[in-house]
Order: sequence, then structure tokens, then C-alpha cells
Amino acid sequence: MSFFNNSVPPLRRKQVIPNIHDSEEFWLFNWQIGKIKLYSTFYTRIDQAFILWGILLIPMFATAQFFPFSWNLQAVVWSILSMIGTVKMFRWTQYWVKRRHVSWVLYCWVLLMLFGIILTDLGIFFGWGEVLLNLCPLWLGLSALGYLCTGLGVRSRTLIFIGTLHLLAIFILPYLASWQFLSTGALMVFCLLMLAELEWDHC
Repeated sequence: MSFFNNSVPPLRRKQVIPNIHDSEEFWLFNWQIGKIKLYSTFYTRIDQAFILWGILLIPMFATAQFFPFSWNLQAVVWSILSMIGTVKMFRWTQYWVKRRHVSWVLYCWVLLMLFGIILTDLGIFFGWGEVLLNLCPLWLGLSALGYLCTGLGVRSRTLIFIGTLHLLAIFILPYLASWQFLSTGALMVFCLLMLAELEWDHC
């Protein structure tokens, strides 16, 4: 018996009828002009958590790349937003992880986020050069660990691949010179929005 569910592709378009037991778990989206339907899909609670983090990461990395003003102020603002994102993620995905008996995955993500926030803030406020010079590898590494743990927990080839991709990106960063924040943010946001938009394999 295979560890992964090889009967479904790693990624595919979402099914017309979501396999969800209660209607509160997803949001229907219909974009149309008059009677012409341009785009229709649905977003589960976990999809919404992906989208939320994607939206939060855009200003964080864009500001660090193009508007590097007051790192102390950025640390405060981004820490607040990250805490909000973490709380929302916890609330929105509790049902999903409980149904799959992998609640430990959610707590793993929470611990990773808290560790990253605290270490980043300490590095900024106390001027720890080693941390400041490695903020992108730090967050890529934490995200990679989260994806790999989740991928193993729910037996997802897609999440394991994305986790591996984040790890590989750490080794590419030195070749990106001054564009590390933009590149890191683009990769993380792209993966989050892709996971929200498509259906990926899991147990």
C-alpha cells in the first residue's frame, strides 16, 4: 500500500461540488458580467488561510525590498499582522486538521510562526547581524519545515514538493544579490495562492 494517494494527481482544478460536510467551511466566488460567467470557484477555510497569509506577506517583503524605512517600526507592524494571521489560521484550520487527525500539524505551524516572529524581532531590536543578514533564509526554512511536516502528516506530494522548493531556494538566495526579499516573498506568496486556487492531494 502506497504512503501517498496515487489515484489523484498532486495538483488539479477544484471539483465542481466540494467534498465538505458543512456549508460554513467554504466561500463561493462567482465573477460574472451580466449573465456571462467569467470565473467561478470556492475557497475552503484552509484556502482562506492561504490567501490571508499571501496578502499579509506582500507588503512585508515589498516594504523590506523597496522601502527599508525604520526596521523597528516594521518589526512592530509586521509582528502584529503576523499574530493576527496566526490566530486566524488557527481558527480557520482547526476543523480541517481535526477531521484528518493531524492537529499536531497546526500546532507545529503556530510554534514555527511564533519562533520566527520572536527571533526576527530580537534580531532587529538588538541589532543581531547574523539574524538580520539571514531573514530570508530564516523564513524560507521555517516555511519549508512547516510544509514538510504538513505534507508528511496529510500524505501530500504537493506540500512535500513545495517544502523542498523552499529549502532549495535558500541555496539560490546568495546569487540573487540585493533582490532576496522580493524573490523570497514572490516564492512564498505564489505557493500560498496556488494552494488556495487549486486542489492538492491529501489523505
